[in-house]
Amino acid sequence: MELRHLKYFLMVAEELSFVRASEKLFISQPPLSRQIKELEDEIGTRLFNRNNKRVELTEAGKYFQKEVKEILLTLESVSQRTKKVGDNLNGEFRIGYISSTFSRHISDLIKYLSEEYPFVNFRLYEVPSIKQIVALEQGKLDLGILRGPLKSPKLMSELWFQDSYAIVFNKNSIKIKTENDVGQLSNERFIFYNKSYAPSYYETLLQICSKFGFAPQIVHESNNVSSILQLVKEGLGASILPTNSIKNNIYNELDFIELKSVKLFSDVLLSSPKSENSSITKNAIQFLKNLRISTFG
Repeated sequence: MELRHLKYFLMVAEELSFVRASEKLFISQPPLSRQIKELEDEIGTRLFNRNNKRVELTEAGKYFQKEVKEILLTLESVSQRTKKVGDNLNGEFRIGYISSTFSRHISDLIKYLSEEYPFVNFRLYEVPSIKQIVALEQGKLDLGILRGPLKSPKLMSELWFQDSYAIVFNKNSIKIKTENDVGQLSNERFIFYNKSYAPSYYETLLQICSKFGFAPQIVHESNNVSSILQLVKEGLGASILPTNSIKNNIYNELDFIELKSVKLFSDVLLSSPKSENSSITKNAIQFLKNLRISTFG
């Protein structure tokens, strides 16, 4: 069994058509059919049921597809790590972050790492937490700064800091002074983070509103903190965001009230693949943890 057999199989499994698969693989159909037949003969079972009208995976084929995908993802991750070893720290180091955590602290991290490793190209990518987890598992990111929860046997993580939540609003259109006034916002419009990008975070915001006795009227959703704050700034609604993300992006038109009574926090995590053990990763995490001690308490 060769690697090309697996790649050919996955393409046919995805397209469920030998014609379309052969076109995408840039080979003619008869050789592709022979390769799949060789693979089935070697395994000793049929992977596809096929006739003149349709191609479909057998139950064995469905299982094989799932396992082969995992094998190829692992192989890609190994290849990435091998390249880094061969580059001898002359390659790239890729850091993912979520928009609500970007601040001068991450800028300070890049400055520090660039001075420590002058021959490494450091890349920053704004990626939602869910997608960061996948990218870290696949070796496409070396370090992730994301919000919990994180459940992956392939990743290790450390708590950077716990962020409280705060209500943020346009102070010219909403007149509240203390946390006790938040219940007055039951008739106000709200701008929330996109549910599909951060489902746990979205549910926490609903829980916070419930604690103040109302269900929010959500009129806008966004997957970016800056966009949410811009909408709030324009008077299109209030929002609930992690406190530090507001402090890092405050506008003259905005005010916020930290919601201390709800006793809910957002865990900001530093995560990396368990197989990633480079000095860059260790130093980056330690640098940010030191910032946590001095800045976030």
